[in-house]
Parts: sequence; structure tokens; C-alpha cells
Amino acid sequence: MSHTPSIIPDIPGVQLQDRDTRQFLNQHIGNLCGLRDGRFPGSQPVSFTTRSVELLEKMDFWVCEKTDGVRVLLFIVFNQQSGSQEVYLIDRKQRYFAMEDLHFAHWERENDPLTDTLLDGELVIDIDPRTGQHILRYYAFDCLVINGENIMKKPLVKRFARLRDWVVKPMNKSFQRFPEWKEQAPFEIVDKKQELSYYTSRVLDVHVPQLMHGHDGLIFTCAESEYLPGTDERILKWKPPSENSVDFKLELRFPPAPNNPSEPDFCAKPVFILNQWAGGEDYEFFDEMDVGDAEWEQMKESGEEFDGRVVEVTWDQDRGWKMFRFRDDKPHGNHKSTVGKVLVSIADGVEIADVLGRQDAIRAAWKERDARRNSRAPPEQQRQQQQRPSASAPVPPPGGGGRPAAGPPVVAGLRR
Repeated sequence: MSHTPSIIPDIPGVQLQDRDTRQFLNQHIGNLCGLRDGRFPGSQPVSFTTRSVELLEKMDFWVCEKTDGVRVLLFIVFNQQSGSQEVYLIDRKQRYFAMEDLHFAHWERENDPLTDTLLDGELVIDIDPRTGQHILRYYAFDCLVINGENIMKKPLVKRFARLRDWVVKPMNKSFQRFPEWKEQAPFEIVDKKQELSYYTSRVLDVHVPQLMHGHDGLIFTCAESEYLPGTDERILKWKPPSENSVDFKLELRFPPAPNNPSEPDFCAKPVFILNQWAGGEDYEFFDEMDVGDAEWEQMKESGEEFDGRVVEVTWDQDRGWKMFRFRDDKPHGNHKSTVGKVLVSIADGVEIADVLGRQDAIRAAWKERDARRNSRAPPEQQRQQQQRPSASAPVPPPGGGGRPAAGPPVVAGLRR
């Protein structure tokens, strides 16, 4: 499975500049998510190792292709002062981008707006292979809060069902009522295809060939676990060992000028320093990046600024660290603790053949857990579990779940 590159999209919308409004929204999202430190609430995966394969046998996991796009949260809120629904995309730098022409209705009360809802997903440019048309899409893969209800403690199987049934389906239903909403929307929103972990081959053989965007591996997410902000040891990022990458802050150190040793010689080729993040605003030297003379000439001709930017690098057995791309979507490089884990993953790389070779064992262990759960379940729940959908359709929450929230004021234009 080789890395298919993407066209990385710019985040649409108008960036929110007002500091007080950003601070208010950060605090509001923090309260909804039960966080008090104001950090980006998104979860982060860990790199795949041989121990990860063992974990796939011990717990229920879902698997999907690892989309090569821009990670953003989508936040839906109702502004009581203006009497209108607002939608924001939030990147990992916690920049807010206000969206126009996106409308989300309540899943039960179609004339009422959805509010206080936070989704996790990837913004991607899909390229239609027949027409060459570029289509901006948001692939949503998780839901943290739905209409004010924090569902982060619920397992993924239920969170994804809320995302699909309470956000995406009602949105598509609204498009039938108001076709102009679909035409005016700045991007499409879809729920990302998932498979049970013992159907990894289906992701590779069926899902990946149908993709209209780049991908760079697989993501395994524990279906039993809660949503965990920050690094989550139960979200596993698999890449071919040769493509495991690390994000560093790049520093260019130029040699002294021949005629004035106290000044740098900006015409000479610098040393490319990779610094790892130590927390806060602190960075530590990690290693040097290999840049050939011809590559340096290309870098100069590009007109890009390299010094001080976050770069994604891969390890080459012959050359050492090589630059893959900029990561301007990230405020920092990888923390030194993450760097250590990626190095372990590079040294302890797992080929895709090793993962596929354990599919039968993963399936057998899953079925055994299912049997134990069924034997402990009440008779009615056993019947529901026996009739639940196939692997290609993630399991919906029994009975819908959740509580109906008090309806906020009606969005202008929702009632006609």
C-alpha cells in the first residue's frame, strides 16, 4: 500500500479574528467537552507496532483508510443574540473559520436548528476521475457532542451512529426540502466508511480503489472506547514502515560569511536542523535533515520560507531524514514523547502482509467476545444483537438513545 498524495485544501470560510469571541467559543467548547485547559479537544493516534496487532485481537476495532487531508473539527452553535445558527471549522491551531450556507436541522424537529454539536473529521479535495472536477468534502468520523449532550464517554459504535443518524441523515433530508441548500453549501459532508478490523482487506481491495483523494495508510479505532482528547493509545495509525513520518520544526543554520565571520552567509547551503517539541514554546535539537545540492537549488527557486516551519520528514536508510511536506496546519512539531514512539514504530515496522495474516485470528477473537457478551445479555438484547447489521454497516445505538434537548429558537428560513 503506497502513499497516494493529496491536494491539501485551504480551509474555507472567514477566519475569526476577534480574540474575545475566539476565547468565548474555546471556553464554550471546553465546557461542552468537560475540558478546563482550553486545549484542542481532538484525539491523536499512535503509530502502529507489533504490539498493536495483539491489541486488535484483544479488543473490537474499526478500520478505515487514513485520509490525507486537513484535520478539522466542525462546530455547530446557535447564537441567541443574532437568532441564527453558526458553523465553524476549527483546526489544530485552534483557528476558527466561520462557514456560510451550511444548515443543520434537529433530527426529530426538522424546523428547529441543531446546536452545540462538535464533529471530528478530515477536509479533503476529491477529484472526480471522469470529469476532473475538484470537490471539497468533509469526511466526518466521530462525534463528541450532539445538541449539547456530551457523548465522549460512549463507545465509538454509538458515537458514530449519532453522527450518521442525527447529523448527516437529517442534513440530507433537509436538502430534499431545500435543494438550494445543497447547491450553496461550501463543501459536502459525509460519514466516513468504516469496516470491522478483520475486514482490513476489504478496505484495501474495495474502499481504497474507489477513493478520489490521497491516502497514506490505515487508521484502527477501538469501537469499545470513549473519545479521548490528546494522544489515544487505542487509535492506531498504520503506515508502511518506510513511510512512517515525524513532524519537526525546521531550523536553517548558515555558515559564516567568508569576508565577515560574524555574519551568516545566506548564499551558502545551510545545515538543516530538526528540532523536536519539548512543550510550551520550547524545542530541542534532534537531528539533521539531509538535503542534496540539487534539492537545495530547488528549495531556493521555490521562493518558500523554510526556516521556522513545521515539516513532515521520513527516514531513508541510505540518506537519513528526508523532507516530505510542510505541516502548516500544526502549531508545533511532534512532542519528543511522540517522536520516541514513532522511532519505535520505524524500527518495529509492521508490513501490511503481517496485518492481513492475522485477520482470521482477529475475527475468531471478536466472535468469541461476541458470544460471551450475548450469553450475559437479557433475552431481548440477545435477539437485537443477533439481528444487528452486517460488518459494512456500523451498529446503531439500541433504541436511538440520548435525550431530546429543548428546542432553541427557529433558524431563519427553516420554516416556510
